[in-house]
Amino acid sequence: MTFQFNLNGCGRSAITAPAVTPRPAHREVAPSLIKRLSLLTALLAASASAMAENASIVGTWTLAAADKIQPDGSRVPDYGPNPHGLVIFTANGYYSVQIYRAERLKFASGDKFKGTLEEYQDASLGMSVSFGRYTFDPVKHTVTLQTDRSSVPNRDDTTAVRSYELNGDELSWKVAPRQDGSVPITVLRRVQ
Repeated sequence: MTFQFNLNGCGRSAITAPAVTPRPAHREVAPSLIKRLSLLTALLAASASAMAENASIVGTWTLAAADKIQPDGSRVPDYGPNPHGLVIFTANGYYSVQIYRAERLKFASGDKFKGTLEEYQDASLGMSVSFGRYTFDPVKHTVTLQTDRSSVPNRDDTTAVRSYELNGDELSWKVAPRQDGSVPITVLRRVQ
């Protein structure tokens, strides 16, 4: 666009610009726009697919088994027959795990502050509880648990990576081998 200066007449100056005529719509814009929208749609679909995969463990899970694999390869219950438990993974990255032995020694006094050494030991060893943040890697098949607090104080403020298997509505993971060589395995079923 060019401007013209008129310095003639009546001591006033004027600036004028030629009228701008609208350009006709280009026919090339439509294919370009379609290509951009197609690319955006593909990116959104890929992102949604990744989110769906990440969301595949989000929800509430009940404990199906809390076993351990012995050094000889045999599999035995780790929390006795029919353990109870619940695991929750939230969509915004929080988790909570509770595993309890079904048969638990009651406090004879009825007061947890007046228990015996045996009652305290049974209460401690008869459960595994923790909560914190988690990340889920469907490519590596790992769940990383960033534990805030645990029933085992040594696990507070620690991070553990668990290899997992997800088969439909069954989720399982193994824990690092214990000092005796056994490997705990947790099996969960999705709550419908």
